[in-house]
Amino acid sequence: MMNQPKKQSNKKRPDYLVIIVSLIIMIGVFFFIRTSLNPVKSVSVKTFEEMIDHENVERYEWYEISNKLVTVTGELKEGADPSLYNLGKGTKFTLEITFNKIEKLDEIATGNGVLVVPYKKSDVSFFSVLLSLLPIIISGFLIFIIFKNVSNQNNKAMDFSKNRATISKNKSITFDDVAGAVEEKEELAEVVDFLKNPKRYSDMGARIPKGILLAGAPGTGKTLLARAVAGEANVPFFTISGSDFVEMFVGVGASRVRNLFKAAKESAPCIIFIDEIDAVGRQRGAGLGGGNDEREQTLNQLLVEMDGFSDNQGIIIIAATNRPDVLDPALLRPGRFDRQITIDLPDVRGRAAILKVHARNKKIDPDVNFKNLAQRIPGFSGADIENLLNEAALLAARSSRTVIQEKDLDEAMDRVRMGPAKKSRKYNEQEKSVVAYHEAGHAVIGIKLEHASVVQKVTIIPRGNAGGYNLMMPSEETFLQTKASLLHTITGYLGGRVAEEIQFDSVTTGAYNDFEMATKIARAMVTEYGMSDLGPIQYESRGQNVFLGRDYLNEKNFSDHVAQEIDKEVRKIISRCFDEARTIIKENKVLLDTIADYLIKVETLTKSDIDEIVETGKLAWYEKDIKDEIVVVEEEKVTETVVEETTIEVTTEDTKKQDNDEN
Repeated sequence: MMNQPKKQSNKKRPDYLVIIVSLIIMIGVFFFIRTSLNPVKSVSVKTFEEMIDHENVERYEWYEISNKLVTVTGELKEGADPSLYNLGKGTKFTLEITFNKIEKLDEIATGNGVLVVPYKKSDVSFFSVLLSLLPIIISGFLIFIIFKNVSNQNNKAMDFSKNRATISKNKSITFDDVAGAVEEKEELAEVVDFLKNPKRYSDMGARIPKGILLAGAPGTGKTLLARAVAGEANVPFFTISGSDFVEMFVGVGASRVRNLFKAAKESAPCIIFIDEIDAVGRQRGAGLGGGNDEREQTLNQLLVEMDGFSDNQGIIIIAATNRPDVLDPALLRPGRFDRQITIDLPDVRGRAAILKVHARNKKIDPDVNFKNLAQRIPGFSGADIENLLNEAALLAARSSRTVIQEKDLDEAMDRVRMGPAKKSRKYNEQEKSVVAYHEAGHAVIGIKLEHASVVQKVTIIPRGNAGGYNLMMPSEETFLQTKASLLHTITGYLGGRVAEEIQFDSVTTGAYNDFEMATKIARAMVTEYGMSDLGPIQYESRGQNVFLGRDYLNEKNFSDHVAQEIDKEVRKIISRCFDEARTIIKENKVLLDTIADYLIKVETLTKSDIDEIVETGKLAWYEKDIKDEIVVVEEEKVTETVVEETTIEVTTEDTKKQDNDEN
C-alpha cells in the first residue's frame, strides 16, 4: 500500500514575539530616559502647602481620580531650592489630596501668583496619544528589522545544507501540450495511472518503476514530458538540477539529497525531477583524479535513497540527460532507474504536430501549410521549432504585418539554420558569378542523381560564414542509409567545386565546408560502416571520451599499415564521387548555366522555381516581370515624346502670335 500524504510541517519563526519584545524594550527605555531627564518626586500635602505659602510654586495642575481624591502635578519656580522639599535636583513634584482641600488651596495659590490648571474631563485625544507613542513605534519597528535581518542570516547559515528543489502543485501542463512523442507518452501514461490507481497494481503484485530516465538530444522535450506527467497525475512535483547538489564543501551534496527525499516522503505520492543528472551521476572512478570527491559522495547518497534499506513508496524519480553513456552503471540498474526512455528527434508528423502546438498563440496566415513546412525542417527538435515560429513572429512584427506569412517562415528557417542575411556584404561581379555556379553545381547533382537529396532552395545571399546556401532534403525520412545514398550525398557535396573548375578553369576556397562533410562521411563508411574494400570491420567508434577514464590508456585497434589502407579507401571514395560529379555536370552544362544565370539575376530560387527551370528551361514569372518592365519603359518614352512635341507646337503658335502683335 502507498503511504498516505502527510502534511508538511511549516515551522515558521514567531516574528510576532520579536515585535512584542521590541516594543516592551522600547517603552521601558523611553520611560527610563524620560524619568532620568525629568525626575518627578512625590511630596506630602503639608509640604505642598508650605510650597504655596513660600510662593515657590510656578504652576500646578490637577485631575480627579475619584469623587473625593485628586492627583496634583506641579513645578517649582525658577530659583527655588528643591532640596528644601526633598526633591533632589528636580523641580517637578506630585501628590494626592482630597477634593475639598484642593479647592481651598486653589484660592490661596492663585493669590500668590501660581498658575492653576483645573481638571478637564476630555483633555486627551487619540491623535495626541498616537503622536506621543510615535517615537516608540518607529524605534520598535527599526529594532524589529534589525532582529529579523540577523535572524535571516542565521537561518541562511543553517539552511546551507538544505535542498534547492522547487515544488510545483499546479497542473497547467498535460499530455495535450506535448506533441510528437506518441510512444514516449504511452510509456509515461503507465506512471500516471499508477499514481492515480495504486491499488490496481499492488493487487497484482506489480511494482511500478522507481526511476525513469529520459535520454535524448537537447530540446526534444524531456523536461516538458516530466511536467506533463506531474500535471496528469496531479501530484506535487519537485524540480532540481543535478548541479544544485554539488558544492565545494564536503558533505553538502549528500545532505541535500537526504533533505530532498525527506521532504518528498512528507508529500508522497509525488514526483522528483532531476534535470541534467549527468552533473552528479557520472561514473565513479572516472578520469585521472581520485574517487573520494564531493560529487561521488553525493552520488552514493542518491543511490542509497533510491534503493537502499529505507522504503520510498509513492516517490517516483524522473531524470533527464543527453549523455546517458557517462552515467554510473549502479544508477542504471533495475531498482533505481528501471526504465530508460529515449526521446528522438520528431519525424515529419511529429514536427507538424509540434508546429500546431506552438502556433496556438500566434496569428498565422491560413494559407500556411504546416505539413509542407514540417517536410522542410528535418532534424529540428521541439525547441528549434518553437524558436522558428518565434523568429517568424518577430519578422512579421518588424514588417508591420498582422499575420505571419509564408515568407516570414522561410526567412526564419534560413535564420535558424545559417544566421541572418548579411546584406551589407556585397560581391563583385566575378565573385557573384563564382558563387552562383558553385550553388548551381550542388543543385544539378541533386536534380540528376537518383538517391541524392531533393533541392528545396538555392540562394547566393551570404549568411553566417557561407557565401551561398543550398537547402537539400531527403525525398523521404528513413531509419537506415544505404551505401548508394551516402555516395550520392558525397557527390552532391563535391558538385560545387566541380562546377567551378568546369566553368572558370580555377578553384576557390568556397568548397571548404563541402570537403569537410564529404570526408567525414567517406571516413565513416570505411572505419565504422564497413562499406569499403577493407571489409565489414569497425576500426573506429563514436562516443569515446578520454575524460571518462575508460579509453585513456587504450591503444588504437589497427596498425599503421591499416591506417594507410584506410586513407587510400577514403581517397578512393572521394575520387570516384568527384569523377561522377564531373560527368553529370558536363552532361548537364546547359541546365547548370540556366540555374546560375537566374541565380545571378534573382539571387534566390525555390523548389518550384527549380522544377520549372528543369521542365521548361526558363522562369516564367521572371520573364513576365522583365516584359512588364520593358512595356512600362516604352510607355514612359512615348509619353515623353508626346510632351516634347506638344511643347514645340505651343511654342511655335506663341511665336506667331507675338509676331502678329508686333506688326
